[in-house]
Amino acid sequence: MSIEVTNESGSRLDEAEFARLARHVFDAMGVHPQAELEIRFVETEVMSELHVQWMDEEGPTDVLSFPMDELRPGIDGGFSDEGILGSIVVCPVVAADQALTAGHSAEEEMLLLTTHGILHLLGYDHAEPEEEKEMFDLQRRLLLTFLASR
Repeated sequence: MSIEVTNESGSRLDEAEFARLARHVFDAMGVHPQAELEIRFVETEVMSELHVQWMDEEGPTDVLSFPMDELRPGIDGGFSDEGILGSIVVCPVVAADQALTAGHSAEEEMLLLTTHGILHLLGYDHAEPEEEKEMFDLQRRLLLTFLASR
């Protein structure tokens, strides 16, 4: 399993913690042990550029996901196909603002966003109410089991 975490944001964070979270999600979702993932933390300006380029929306956003090999969760305790899951880009400044509103730490918000991004890479979405409920329930369960295991 290859999980690369890079911090280009200037914000202080524990890269190893995000790699551990990704491994936890991979294990829980049956992602192949040889799957690859990149997690990048970027400054607001970089996130704004990516947001315009890929979503045609102005301003920074919290997280963007860029799938590669369209891997899906493993079935019946098995593993997904081997390949490159993709990249997640997180903006710590936006995450910190959201954390204030939500009443928890910026680190917890970034862990939530990372989990959210991985689920998007695995094909989950929240465009429809049923999809949103499924994705957000799964996201909550994955994050809570990770936090409880620390």
